[in-house]
Amino acid sequence: MDKLEQYRQFVKEILTEHAKISTTNDTVKAELIFDRDRDHYQLAYVGWQGDKRVFGPVMHFDIEDGKIWIQYNGTEESVAERLVEMGVPTSDIVIGFHSAFKRQFTRYAVG
Repeated sequence: MDKLEQYRQFVKEILTEHAKISTTNDTVKAELIFDRDRDHYQLAYVGWQGDKRVFGPVMHFDIEDGKIWIQYNGTEESVAERLVEMGVPTSDIVIGFHSAFKRQFTRYAVG
C-alpha cells in the first residue's frame, strides 16, 4: 500500500472510531464525510437536542502534498500523537489550526 492510501486509511480509522463513541443521543447523529477525490475527511454532529439544532464539525483532516493536515480537532485526544503511533512521521503531520508562525514551535511540519 502506498503512503497516500495508508494515510487515508489512518484518517478514516481515527474518524470512524470517534464516530462510534461520540454520541449516545438518538436525535444527534455522528456523520462521517469522506471526500477521497479531494482528500477531505470530517466527522460532524447533525441533529436536534430538544428544540436546539446541533450541527458542527468534531474533527477535520485534509491530505495535501503527502502530508496530513489536522484542520480541526474538537476532541481531547491528541490525534497528531495518534498518527505518530500509527507510523506517520512528524514531518508529514501539519497542525493546520495553528498559524504557520506557531507551527514552527511544534515537533510537527510547518506546512
